[in-house]
Amino acid sequence: MKQNQLKLYNTLSRKKEAFEAINPPFVGMYVCGPTVYGDAHLGHARPAITFDTVYRYLRHLGFKVRYVRNITDVGHLTGDADEGEDKIAKKAKLEQLEPMEVAQQYTDTYHRDMDLLNTLKPSIEPRATGHIPEQIELVESIINEGLAYEVNGSVYFDVLKYNEKKQYGKLSGRVLEDLMSGSRDLDGQGEKRNAADFALWKNAAPEHLMKWQSPWGIGFPGWHLECTAMSSKYLGKHFDIHGGGMDLLFPHHECEIAQGNACNHVDPAKYWMHNNMITINGQKMGKSLGNFITLSELFSGSHDLLEQAYSPMTIRYFILTAHYRSTLDFSNEALKAAQKGYKKLINGLRTCEKLSYTDTNEIEQDSKQMEQINSSIEQAYRAMDDDFNTAQAIGHLFNLLKKINSLHTGQLHPSQIGQEGFQKLIDTFTYFVTEILGLKEEKIDHQEKLLSALLQVYTEAKTARNYQKVDEIRASLKEIGIVVKDMKDKIDWAYEE
Repeated sequence: MKQNQLKLYNTLSRKKEAFEAINPPFVGMYVCGPTVYGDAHLGHARPAITFDTVYRYLRHLGFKVRYVRNITDVGHLTGDADEGEDKIAKKAKLEQLEPMEVAQQYTDTYHRDMDLLNTLKPSIEPRATGHIPEQIELVESIINEGLAYEVNGSVYFDVLKYNEKKQYGKLSGRVLEDLMSGSRDLDGQGEKRNAADFALWKNAAPEHLMKWQSPWGIGFPGWHLECTAMSSKYLGKHFDIHGGGMDLLFPHHECEIAQGNACNHVDPAKYWMHNNMITINGQKMGKSLGNFITLSELFSGSHDLLEQAYSPMTIRYFILTAHYRSTLDFSNEALKAAQKGYKKLINGLRTCEKLSYTDTNEIEQDSKQMEQINSSIEQAYRAMDDDFNTAQAIGHLFNLLKKINSLHTGQLHPSQIGQEGFQKLIDTFTYFVTEILGLKEEKIDHQEKLLSALLQVYTEAKTARNYQKVDEIRASLKEIGIVVKDMKDKIDWAYEE
């Protein structure tokens, strides 16, 4: 395993901590996945890309990672609390479909969008509906511990009783007394002993579409329960990393901690990681504000707020240019800048493929050049080891790219950095961009063949001094984002930055 000084910010301790796996080289990571009742949007892209990068980097460090990301297909109610309709069932009624048709449809589109964003598939992707027996068993266990009670076929977690021995609110910093005094009188609140209590199992009304038999009657599981059941089944009672968006910190993750301690007598995870929220033009993203953009709309440009389409890799690059714990603001200006940055890196990859080491005794090695390369490589790794700071790592990759471009133009000769240094530069840049950051070239079908043929015509026109044809080809290629490069010994092309 690669020696490292990896540190990550633990929401639980509110500080950066050295990462020490519970059972090295194995690492268990659970990330809250989507509730599948609509198309994936920007809010889904950020945690997917954030924890995909964490997954990639941990594997690069030599850890054997079991990455579990769930699919919520039952129990997530419209109010994100204990009342209201099931989000999937509500959608099913509107579209006159079976709830599982809705869940399957949007699971499929979520996977499609995640593939376009080049996220690796998790090791296990369990569904809430596939783990009803495990959830019922957990409820029984919490009841047996005296920390839950049944009312009219529903079962609630007794937060006040739990708080007598454990601290409810330690993850979010919420104070239970404040939660009690600040709570509103909600519909169905009368069933609960206290306002802060949350549902483990809900009694289903006759018209409720998604329901199962249980010891307390016909009902369905609470939203928080599924993650405790699935994480403990596949990763054990106490695992390494639990991730998700900041919006899940309270109450969802807070309730998971309470459930885990109640039935398993231990915190579910050692480290809690949360990516920050997304804003659009400085405003919080939301359907009610009319600034809600799905990934498919971004990729096609079919939204009033978009000036153009933005490719999946542009979106991935943009998300990586901000630290995952910082707020990320989407705007056309910022996305266009990301598009340029992404193309620069991809042009760099294409240049790396063309470069080859040539040696000459006439040129001495330049130790300063090699020091600069080694420093940039070291800084890129240091950035990743500092709580997965992809934004800083990308900055150091651009320093490496300057050296690569200098090799390409002849300003820097391979002999000046030696064969070992040359290979280290090319390999590190390529690996970082493709394997750690997960970026790839978005090739158009038959692009290479068409470009090759056009450049042949361009070369012939230039040789014949047919400058009108030369200008026409240049202009046509520029319209599709391709720049012709006239070099000393050849004619090449690059993506317009």
